[in-house]
Amino acid sequence: MSLDQLFMALVLLGLLMLAGKWLRVHVALFGKLFLPSAILGGALGLLLGPQGFGALASLLSGDESRFATGLLPQASLEIWSGLPGLLISVVFAGLFLGKTIPGPRAIWRRAGPMVAHGQTLAWGQYVIGLSLALLLLTPVFGVSPMAGALIEIGFEGGHGTAAGLAGTFRELGFENGADLALGLATVGVVAGVLLGTILVNWGVRSGRLDIEEAQRMDTERFSDHDERESVPRFSRARSIDPLSIHLGFFALAIAIGWLILQGLIWVESVTWNRGADGLALMEHIPLFPLAMVGGVLVQVALMRLGHAKSLDRGLVNRISGAALDVLIISALATLSLEAVGSHIWTFLILAVAGIAWALFGFLVLAPRMFPKDWFPMGLANFGQGIGMTVIGLLLVRMADPDNRSGAMESFGYKQLLFEPVVGGGLFTALSLPLIYHFGALPILILCSVLMLGWLVFGFWVFRPEKASSST
Repeated sequence: MSLDQLFMALVLLGLLMLAGKWLRVHVALFGKLFLPSAILGGALGLLLGPQGFGALASLLSGDESRFATGLLPQASLEIWSGLPGLLISVVFAGLFLGKTIPGPRAIWRRAGPMVAHGQTLAWGQYVIGLSLALLLLTPVFGVSPMAGALIEIGFEGGHGTAAGLAGTFRELGFENGADLALGLATVGVVAGVLLGTILVNWGVRSGRLDIEEAQRMDTERFSDHDERESVPRFSRARSIDPLSIHLGFFALAIAIGWLILQGLIWVESVTWNRGADGLALMEHIPLFPLAMVGGVLVQVALMRLGHAKSLDRGLVNRISGAALDVLIISALATLSLEAVGSHIWTFLILAVAGIAWALFGFLVLAPRMFPKDWFPMGLANFGQGIGMTVIGLLLVRMADPDNRSGAMESFGYKQLLFEPVVGGGLFTALSLPLIYHFGALPILILCSVLMLGWLVFGFWVFRPEKASSST
């Protein structure tokens, strides 16, 4: 690979970004579905590549066709395939940079019910997926038991997590798993928007939402990424551009995460992974969840040193958003349709089961676990559980555009006690090697205990609050 090829790959990515934005603005259907421009750009790249235009050219003119590999250079596709595993660390490193991190008690007071409900949904995705793997997918279709983790990785984790775990899938012998997870992530985004819109309309018509409030919804307020938070920029004379110094803090967070990962690998090598019969878990953990830990440590250090507002959260979000855009486009443009097609029944079964569980969590569990305002609160978790954090933000803004319920703040605080573990956190990264080494049944038992624990805890702690608030 030459520098010229790298440069051309980045130029083509930029053009796909522009094309995706153009489609989002000028095709009414895409706008109504609130599909992110990056997904449209990635889908366009897939259509222009060897599995879209190339496959059509081969069908019409044979494998010797000039366009059998599509309209995109092969070198660019090879470069794009490696970008998601790198850029996901940038996205996760910025999750908490520039944010004021309150104490655990303050977080729990605002987001306790949402944490309990969200954790129940997340662990339930593992329970559903692993049960299907043990009872159907592995014995009938011969799929790896690691397929049991795909619902949580694809729906809760999203495109970034699915792409970031591609190396782990490959190392553990389930290379098609990354493509299946990416496909599920795409299904989750579309289903989250469609079903979420239907649920909001149902809430309005049934009186569960204020119809006047819903009618004031301004769709232009929606962004493709996280809610923009604004803090003062650098007030001192500039000796370096603010963007550059923010990139430096991203690098620091990622470097700290890398050091933590190397330390864990070393500890493992001198403990349970000694000798030929050792158990290797840490070496299969990707960098991105620990980059998130590094970001938390950097932010806590800045707060302790009195520099909590030294980072501009808006600029941090823009860096993370740009990295996520490039990640999604490159991941979708290099998605293997052949891998999805060869496991189509596995893919469909997991997609239907994941959507059904998300609906159950919203329609059945949410009214019983939230003391008040269950509709916007539960809708936020439904959106994140089926199509990443951005869909949760989108749906809560649709249901409560003026944030009268406080669902937006609760949803934000929830991430501090949620994302370090699941939804792309440490357990999400560990789930694949754990299933690989210990088998699906022990992990199913573990996830069942955790799901039931959060479920019982939510009912036990928050139902009395619901009863008192309704009297």
